[in-house]
Amino acid sequence: MNSIHFLLSTVLDLYIMVVLLRIWLQAVRADFYNPFSQFIVKATQPVIGPLRRIIPSVGSIDVATLLFAYFLSVMKFVIMVMLVSSGSAVLSVQFLFLGLLSLVKAAGGLLFWILLIQAIMSWISQGRSPMEYVFHQLTEPMLSPIRRIIPPMGGLDLSVLVLFIALQFANYLMGDIIGPVWYQL
Repeated sequence: MNSIHFLLSTVLDLYIMVVLLRIWLQAVRADFYNPFSQFIVKATQPVIGPLRRIIPSVGSIDVATLLFAYFLSVMKFVIMVMLVSSGSAVLSVQFLFLGLLSLVKAAGGLLFWILLIQAIMSWISQGRSPMEYVFHQLTEPMLSPIRRIIPPMGGLDLSVLVLFIALQFANYLMGDIIGPVWYQL
């Protein structure tokens, strides 16, 4: 049963990250003709397309995509409880709250992985990769304020390290506020 739990949880977490990436790409107005952006759009369009016809955007926030990501986060817990309890689960307020917490944690995890991949790619491709360009568009709104305070020193950009530390602090803070459930999400 652990193998099924692992597989379903991993697949759902990865797809939630893809949906969150779509929201993030739209928020920063990233280049949608980039191959990476095209992958994200094509992976989410079968569900998001019809939802966007029903649920309108509010300003620059794509409410349909955000609600779909939240729905997936809630359904992840419903499915996991159904696996453990042999097929019976009742949707409760706990699932709604856990889904929200899981979505927040997934967004933080996604930011961490994007920053890490971007840092590794900067050593290898040195700005020639289209994927690196999109990652730069995604992270620059968060890194540029840090660079204004701590400018690059001797060719070494510490803004990513500062953001890593801030993310880790936020993770521990949420663990202190929410409790051990935060670490199990």
